[in-house]
Amino acid sequence: MAYTSILPVHRLDRSIEYIKDEKKTRKRSEAAGSLEEAVDYAMNREKTELAVYEDSIGCTCDSAFADMVATKKRFHKLGGVQGYHLIQSFAEGEVTPELAHLIGQELAEELLKGRFEAVITTHLNTSHYHNHVVFNSVSMIDGRKYHSNAKSYYEEVRKISDGLCLKYGLSVIPENDSKGKSYAQWQAEKDGRPTWRTAIRMDIREAVQESFTWRQFLTEMEHKGYVWKLNQKYPALKAPGMERFVRLKSLGTNYTEDKIREWILKPKETKHTWSIRPGSGEWSQKQGSKSAAPKRKLTGLQALYYSYLYQMGVLKKRPPRISFLVREDIRRLDKRVEQMGFLQKHGITTREQLSGFRSPREEQVVSLLKERRRLYRIQPDSPRIGEITDQLKKLRREIKMSIQIEAHSREMEERMRQAEQQDTQKKNQISGRKTGVRNEREGNGTK
Repeated sequence: MAYTSILPVHRLDRSIEYIKDEKKTRKRSEAAGSLEEAVDYAMNREKTELAVYEDSIGCTCDSAFADMVATKKRFHKLGGVQGYHLIQSFAEGEVTPELAHLIGQELAEELLKGRFEAVITTHLNTSHYHNHVVFNSVSMIDGRKYHSNAKSYYEEVRKISDGLCLKYGLSVIPENDSKGKSYAQWQAEKDGRPTWRTAIRMDIREAVQESFTWRQFLTEMEHKGYVWKLNQKYPALKAPGMERFVRLKSLGTNYTEDKIREWILKPKETKHTWSIRPGSGEWSQKQGSKSAAPKRKLTGLQALYYSYLYQMGVLKKRPPRISFLVREDIRRLDKRVEQMGFLQKHGITTREQLSGFRSPREEQVVSLLKERRRLYRIQPDSPRIGEITDQLKKLRREIKMSIQIEAHSREMEERMRQAEQQDTQKKNQISGRKTGVRNEREGNGTK
């Protein structure tokens, strides 16, 4: 399967010196600032195995940018969108570098039909092999410009890419699962990992369980802090803390207005909740249970994690009101549960214990690295090298986990503090309104 995206490039040449720094180019890979930068990024030979996986249409790889500029000048079209950067990313392990590059070439040939200069490269620097096709916005045949929009994406780019995947026996992303989603979001949902949309879906499901009419459902969501936009064709909502509205239908086929209305009218089902096995780092969905507390009393960081998971609404017993400040962290649910299991496994309850756990392992890493360097020099075939490498992987994972817990636990404390603050403010507002109404009634009575 291949995920595709196409981005317009509005500037022609560099406005700043292009820096071939790995961290910077990785950030810029999806939206190069200019056509020249886009070409340079695609032609980065550290990522393409030194030009083995580079190709071009209507120009040479070495002079691609100059050839594109010459075409623009010939047809007096130096303004507007300068070019397009098409990215085609494959699922991990599904293609070889050779097949990925072949599909990239065929995609460019079928899409552009030999009318636009283009460079096609295959980058192998990540586990997801991906093609970059950077092409001129002006046709070298007749000077007409390429126009990219939603229709051209789905009916041309996406359709051709999916056709090539099927041709070579690869899977394709189902149409309903991919529209409007980033690759990261689509992959996370495919793997069953929570995203920020998961939190909204969970709130919708809870609101439906408490509602018997559409109006009641809207009110239940408002009580959770959501804002509605209903004066349009497709209802949209905005979660607390979010800047943009999200259409209900973008949450999935089961979350359209019609589906939710149908869902509300159905008999209410037994609520499902989440449970965690202490010390295992595993979580599973079960039907409602009366038991909520772990068998033994938790303290320190373990108590913090348990309380945080409770506030997220994923443990057996749910709080009466769940703050979105905490709930939006649902995307990190797997990580939070894993960290909880780690703390219980190693009997860690304080940050001081975390530091004490980490220090000897860091010293062990230094010692093992010295030993491995010595073996590389005097006995490069020693099986001990492999043993050391395995030990280092485990130690580094443990060290990394302890560092993450130290940082994340502080974030969790701050989120819970803010959520408690918001809850107190909301209670005070409600109390104030009730007092005002009572005073008004008493005043009317005296008159």
